[in-house]
Amino acid sequence: MKKILFLTYYWPPSGKASLHWPLKMIKYLPEFGWQPAVLTVEDESFMQKDESMEKEIDPSLVVLKTPSIEPFEFYKIFTGKGKDAQLVASETISKENKSLAHRISLWIRMNLFIPDARIGWYPFAVKEGNRLLRSEIYDAVVSIGPPHSVHLAAAKIARNANIPFYPVFIDPWLNIAYYKGQSRSKLTVMIDGWLEKRTLEKSRRAIFVTETTLADYVASYPFLKEKGRVLHWGFDEEKFAGFKRIKKQGDEKVILHSGNIFDFQNPEKLWGYLKQRIDSGENFRLWFTGTVSPGVRRSISEAGLDGCTSYLGFLSYDEMLEVLAQADYLLVCAMEKRHFPGKLFEYLRTGIPILAYGDDNIEVEGVITSANAGMMLPFSADGSEFFERVDSFKTNLDLIKNFDRKVIAGKLSLILGE
Repeated sequence: MKKILFLTYYWPPSGKASLHWPLKMIKYLPEFGWQPAVLTVEDESFMQKDESMEKEIDPSLVVLKTPSIEPFEFYKIFTGKGKDAQLVASETISKENKSLAHRISLWIRMNLFIPDARIGWYPFAVKEGNRLLRSEIYDAVVSIGPPHSVHLAAAKIARNANIPFYPVFIDPWLNIAYYKGQSRSKLTVMIDGWLEKRTLEKSRRAIFVTETTLADYVASYPFLKEKGRVLHWGFDEEKFAGFKRIKKQGDEKVILHSGNIFDFQNPEKLWGYLKQRIDSGENFRLWFTGTVSPGVRRSISEAGLDGCTSYLGFLSYDEMLEVLAQADYLLVCAMEKRHFPGKLFEYLRTGIPILAYGDDNIEVEGVITSANAGMMLPFSADGSEFFERVDSFKTNLDLIKNFDRKVIAGKLSLILGE
């Protein structure tokens, strides 16, 4: 069996959603002839934990953990949050916070940490990766980003061992969505772009989770036309083996948004439309899991929806599935045209009607429409068209099961064999 080293910044018990893809690839790859090992950090600053994910790890899996220099620890102290404060991702980049300490911290993060604030792991990861690959023979290195600084470490380790390197781009690097509206200097962007191009040039294959992201990268780097590949984010069919929707008593209708939502993902006109429906006597409820940005919360409050909105906070994956089962409608907001929200695959698997927002996101719209799972609207829409047609949506689950992560792991093994 061939051996492969995965570099991922996030690993159980971290509650970061971005660890789900590598976790399942690592779980299923042995069935396709690849034995993984993992290199990750000892801990990370966003302290939300999902202990249930540790059950997914094979006890025989080699997992190496190293220290990392974490600037978010200094951020907490500098902004007066205190050493033990829990950071919220959407708040650390929100422009709603006008305090001088936050604005200085945000500028430093956007301009001095290149490519990102996790670059402090690079020397520790390279040292440990080099040690491992000197002592054992591995056939390939895979890295998961963001944070994209992980790709820099993986490329260095693979180069030192003279083995192929495969970066996986869950989100874009240079033009990642949360840079929108932020202040980055020309020098920072130039250096960051050089690092991105150099890393892609070193790769054997570069893997993206959407077709539109790959197409965008090919436009910038034509050499990716030959070595760019797409593997979707997907979902784990095993987790849905016993999934059943929960029927509620009464006329309450729950609209659920699961996962983080940022200021730039705010469907403001939807909140106003829901308030009109509620005022006319309908019993709508808004539920949010994960973190909700200050700007979105303010819009909901200004629409007069505070009394029918519940912020459930961070939930473990299993708890999230239990909440999904209680929803009548599922809300998702794409960041930009290349973004295929990971939660959308779980949404699709539930069969619950999906209201998606996004501008020019033809890939998300294509999947939702082909599966008859719901509809996608621009952020300028109030959502009324969705509710007028909601009874016509019936998800084609046979189509959706093509996105099972076990299927995707098999496709990854074929890419590794090219």
